[in-house]
Amino acid sequence: MKKHESIQKIMSDNPVTLQLGQKLSEANAIFRQLDIHHIPVMDHDQPVGMLSETDLLRLIYDAGNTDSRMQDTLIDQQNSIADVMSDDLQTLPITATVKEAAEILSDGSRHSVLVMDAGQLAGIVTSTDLIRYLHEQF
Repeated sequence: MKKHESIQKIMSDNPVTLQLGQKLSEANAIFRQLDIHHIPVMDHDQPVGMLSETDLLRLIYDAGNTDSRMQDTLIDQQNSIADVMSDDLQTLPITATVKEAAEILSDGSRHSVLVMDAGQLAGIVTSTDLIRYLHEQF
């Protein structure tokens, strides 16, 4: 493995984002349509949180055995993105290495890290990205 491999090799650039005021049902649709598991939450152009599919699935589970439209209505009425997202963001600069991302993600307390370039969101690295990278090495 290359010890100093650029984070740009494994990050997803131009990630799908949500705005703080969007509805949770919109996030739910994005998770289903794009088969992703983490969406950065933005306040205009600045990241303020991370919404994971797991966060949202907990709410849907609590909504019970209703159809998907009713679940969306319930989660939108009872919660906002700000209520559900994690605001404990971890970021790395675009100049970071894969190793630095692995150091952050390896403790298991988070599964994604945002990549920033001159104060702007440039990408996202997830645990899955690291596993894919590792798999490519063998």
